Amino acid sequence: MIGMDGDKCPFTFNFDPATFKVGDTVSYRVPKLGDFPFAAQIVAVFDDHIDIVNPAEPDKVLQATREARPVVSDEQALS
Repeated sequence: MIGMDGDKCPFTFNFDPATFKVGDTVSYRVPKLGDFPFAAQIVAVFDDHIDIVNPAEPDKVLQATREARPVVSDEQALS
C-alpha cells in the first residue's frame, strides 16, 4: 500500500482470517469510530476470535472478531 505522499505503508497486514497467527498485524475497527483503521498485533488466535494489542498500549489486550478487518467492541477500545 502506498500513501498519498508516495511513502510505502510501514505495516504488512494479514486480511485472511483463515491464516491468522500470533505476530501478524491486522487492521481493526471500532464501531463507534466508523471505518477508521487501527493497527494491532495478534497475540492469541481462537476459533471464534483473536486477541490483539495496539502498539501504543502494549499492556491492554483487546478481544476482536475473527474476520478480514476485525472489530473490537466500543467498550473495550474506548475504556
